[in-house]
Amino acid sequence: MSDFIVGLTGGVASGKSEITRRFEALGIAVADADIAAREAVAAGSAGLAEVVAEFGTGVLAEGGELDRLAMRKRVFADDSARRRLEAIVHPRVRATLRAACISATGPYAIAAIPLLAEGGGRAAYPWLDRILVIDVPAAVQHARLLQRDGIDGALADRMIAAQATRQQRLAIADDVIVNDGPVDALDAHVAALDRRYRSLAG
Repeated sequence: MSDFIVGLTGGVASGKSEITRRFEALGIAVADADIAAREAVAAGSAGLAEVVAEFGTGVLAEGGELDRLAMRKRVFADDSARRRLEAIVHPRVRATLRAACISATGPYAIAAIPLLAEGGGRAAYPWLDRILVIDVPAAVQHARLLQRDGIDGALADRMIAAQATRQQRLAIADDVIVNDGPVDALDAHVAALDRRYRSLAG
């Protein structure tokens, strides 16, 4: 049972996955909000039934699962639709993450929440003991997106602009890893934070 929970967040292409992998290598359980969000509206789930009741059967693919592309297009074009979808999905995600972290073995657990700042921060997640922000300059995010996703600069700019600003993320941070250097540099940062979190959880 882990009753000390660290929320980990950062913008797109900030290196969150690289960092969570390093915590996992040290024996720390990581609950992933992206996976929890997919499970919240999985085929046959109560969450998907609620989405269909709200938006109609047009959001379903042929196999009865959520048509993610159609849903994404709809909510990106309509703020009220996005808020209605989030009202269905977010409470389920928060409950799943908390349960996974509490039931984890180990001295503490991590909830990886990419949209923590956008999703209400501490007010929405009062059970987080610390918030770790993976910080990276927008220019580095931009370059990584072009390289990683093979997209054009305009789309990379839109993806970055759609998220919270660096300042908004840093405003909720207890701890920060600036990830603008070589990947190898992350090991020392993660090891130092792991020691701190073990001490705080103890």
